Amino acid sequence: MIDISKLVEGIELTELDMKVLNYIIENIDTVLQQGVRDVAKENYTSPATVIRLAKKMGYTGFVDLYYNLLPLVKNVDSPKETDSNDFFKINQQDFFQYNTLEDIDTCIKQAFQLNKKYIFIYAAGFSAIAAEYLHKKCLLLGKKAILATPSDSVGLLENNMEDIGVFFAISKSGETQSVINKINSAKEHGIFVVSFTKETKNRVASLSDLNFRIEDSHKLDDRNMLPNTFFPRLLLFFEFILKKHLDDSRHTK
Repeated sequence: MIDISKLVEGIELTELDMKVLNYIIENIDTVLQQGVRDVAKENYTSPATVIRLAKKMGYTGFVDLYYNLLPLVKNVDSPKETDSNDFFKINQQDFFQYNTLEDIDTCIKQAFQLNKKYIFIYAAGFSAIAAEYLHKKCLLLGKKAILATPSDSVGLLENNMEDIGVFFAISKSGETQSVINKINSAKEHGIFVVSFTKETKNRVASLSDLNFRIEDSHKLDDRNMLPNTFFPRLLLFFEFILKKHLDDSRHTK
């Protein structure tokens, strides 16, 4: 199930650009062998159009575009996680395939050792469910935290900038424009940004001071219609961070 809406969000593409991009995705197994000229020919356009498309999307060229699309598309075509008997098995080491203890320690220092500052948590869509969970966990630990989604007033962030110590952004796709806008606002005020996204390249991750990557088994299923352990893994990762914070606090007493 392929949905490229988040893949191209925030990028000004023409109708022809979208046609070429869809062609590349639908023919991901053969386009590299075809090359730029044949891809252009199949879409009744020029090789320059294909190269411009790649550059509009932030890549150096056609080959760079191909190799960044490949893990997204092939993952959709071969949903191994949904067919596996190990679907519900999540190992602690899974968290360290993309993340480090050093980054977790940095997160704890930035978020849970604040001097009367707020943790601001922002997310949209399905990610807002995980954000609400994290918000409640923070409150139970006695931390000052604010939860916001796109339906909340813009002033919720702007009016509290001076009291925010860290900004938590949660976005499975890493391409949600409202999340990106809020991150930019936070960074303009010098607020440390921690994000939780899928493991592949995305704009939210690139904008963040610290990014935690969680494996997303269906990276182009933006509507979350397919079985996916991204959010269960994310919640367990939250618990791991909070457990380490509590363990560290006990050892320092």
